[in-house]
Amino acid sequence: MGTIIDSHFLAPTAILTVGYQLIFFIVTALLKIDKVTDFAGSTNFLILAVLTLVLKGTWHFRQVVLSLLVVTWGLRLGFFLLMRILQWGEDRRLDKMRGNLGRLAIFWIFQAEDIIGWIMWSVGVSIEAAADQQKLKFKNSAENIGKWCTVGLWKCSRHPNYFGEILLWWGIFVASTPVLKGAEWLVIFGPLFLTLLLFFVSGIPLLEKSADKKFGNMAAYREYKRTTSPLIPLPTVVYGNLPSWLKTTFLFEFPLYSRSPVP
Repeated sequence: MGTIIDSHFLAPTAILTVGYQLIFFIVTALLKIDKVTDFAGSTNFLILAVLTLVLKGTWHFRQVVLSLLVVTWGLRLGFFLLMRILQWGEDRRLDKMRGNLGRLAIFWIFQAEDIIGWIMWSVGVSIEAAADQQKLKFKNSAENIGKWCTVGLWKCSRHPNYFGEILLWWGIFVASTPVLKGAEWLVIFGPLFLTLLLFFVSGIPLLEKSADKKFGNMAAYREYKRTTSPLIPLPTVVYGNLPSWLKTTFLFEFPLYSRSPVP
């Protein structure tokens, strides 16, 4: 089912998002109510999570679990915000927009945070999916036994799948910021915890240690590691010529990723 419009379903999700928000905009404009603004925003993610899971049709354990996590988050936040606005009676963010249909439409369909968050999520999930498939294909080839992956995104990042994972969850957070208030901002600990976990605990450090153990004595591998970013995909000709302090400070080339300092 991966042939529907595009392999990562970016077009269907964008079309559905605009359509879904347009429906709620029409309801808001015609009935002049503020009750469904935040509900529409949070449940949008729920619908996209289910849609992309069904369209992909592979039903891998990780995909199912991540989709369920997004659905759970969307249901909780959506109904909480709906109950809150029913109690408060109005959304003051719309006070200056109710009489201007154009401004109200833009607010509904294309909020700045939403756009940034959607872009981050789209890029992140595309990179993660592509990297996973590229590595799987590489590993399944008999001629690549005993080699480290250097195809596709793995040419310019040692862990492109983790970059996609981190980016997509920060995208979800960014897109949710318009509806967060008070203690709800604590949801930032979700993507923050994931990032720290991959940076310092069970993600990159373990894989780097394993790769160093297997290939550390090979000059070609040491050159690959010296010239390839640990996370953010960058041209090797650029990354390889950067000073060590810049790599460590801004590009996450932390000392724990190497048995010996990376030049």
